[in-house]
Amino acid sequence: MITAAGIGTRLLTVTKEQPKEMLPLFDKRQSDGLYVKPILQMIFEHLYRFGFRDFCFIVGRGKRVIEDHFTIDRDFLKQLSSKGKHEQLSCLEQFYQMIEDSTIVWINQPEPKGFGHAVLMAQPFLRNEPFLVHAGDTLILSNTGSFLERLLSAHQKEKVAATLLVKEVENPKIYGVAEVQGREGEIFAVKKVIEKPFRPQTNLAIMPIYVFDPAIIPVLKNLKPGKSGEIQLTDGIQEMLSKGNKVQAIRLGEDEARLDVGTPETYWEAVRVSHEYSKEKLKNNCV
Repeated sequence: MITAAGIGTRLLTVTKEQPKEMLPLFDKRQSDGLYVKPILQMIFEHLYRFGFRDFCFIVGRGKRVIEDHFTIDRDFLKQLSSKGKHEQLSCLEQFYQMIEDSTIVWINQPEPKGFGHAVLMAQPFLRNEPFLVHAGDTLILSNTGSFLERLLSAHQKEKVAATLLVKEVENPKIYGVAEVQGREGEIFAVKKVIEKPFRPQTNLAIMPIYVFDPAIIPVLKNLKPGKSGEIQLTDGIQEMLSKGNKVQAIRLGEDEARLDVGTPETYWEAVRVSHEYSKEKLKNNCV
């Protein structure tokens, strides 16, 4: 499940007509150059290459441009071919092949009621098995293999209701924060989570990528709106903890970077880091 339903108020006016999930970042081209791709496409391609084939996008009102981008346009392919734009043609054909190989479901969230509500909207798509939630405005870059493998593997090994992804940050006040038992290694037992705490008890910020068991759905159904009048996913996780469910967290490594396009400052940093990362891949001739 990929959520892309927020209205992006912190990036107005550019997000008045263009969803923040369609903001461009740098990616390596197959030969000797760079591509510029929407962050949402990069997330989709990352998940596809990992092995996912069933996708549910939660989109908000006025985000038709996202569905259009994920709709195969063969006339445009012909235009690129006629103009001799073979490198760009190859990139788009690869993206379209991924789309053809996948099952994609679109669910509309009519009004922004929070991350937790967006997850709840996907209930008809979900089976009675664990599922991945990935925010559409966040991309993780790693030089040491896929964090997804660690996240999913840890969830499969332990009987937990949720597995979170956390990263140590300088200012945890702007994030959901996890309090954990012990700080050794990469996997922690979560004791408490809180959304944007005034006085954080830890600097472990929750990254918006999770694995949940289906037990989260009835919890979100009965959850009352929290901060900003929205149904917060963090509050749903805390409710599961209060009911005795086990929750664990996986820590991102120091060399793993979160690219966040949610604010002007984080978007500028995401552009810079994606450019440096892609140039380094070109230098090392990495795929």
